[in-house]
Amino acid sequence: MTNSPLTHFDGQGQAHMVDVSAKDVTHRVARAAGSIRMLPATFELIAGGQAKKGDVIAVARIAAIQGAKRTADLVPLCHPLPITRVAVDFALDRDASAVHCTAQVETLGRTGVEMEALTAVQVGLLTVYDMCKAADRGMVMTDIRVLSKSGGKSGAWSAAE
Repeated sequence: MTNSPLTHFDGQGQAHMVDVSAKDVTHRVARAAGSIRMLPATFELIAGGQAKKGDVIAVARIAAIQGAKRTADLVPLCHPLPITRVAVDFALDRDASAVHCTAQVETLGRTGVEMEALTAVQVGLLTVYDMCKAADRGMVMTDIRVLSKSGGKSGAWSAAE
């Protein structure tokens, strides 16, 4: 098999967990973001704290943190990492009837935390959906992406704005 940029496959094309034992332990940081769009009435339930299941944003924040911590349980070839920090922010966007989520995850380790940041965002947005689906089953999660990463041999990277 030819050399592939897909590191989760061995020389025979079989899936495997990448060996990171030779990598240096460095401070690694990743930021990710995403949004969930909804009907204006649903947005107002969240913004006014009137959702039947309680404070949507507070619950979604805890869920996002938990999601980051459980990434290796959800993504089969992802390394379990000693996460040192997870910070999750939500922004309410009345004009777009949307909730925007940003997560930053940090570790001192041999591999990056992009997957943990992405998982945090997605689980946070899924929780918003779960808590509000009785009012709006048509909510749409969108623009989930890595914003930046730093640490490790490849250095810093930021998405184009």
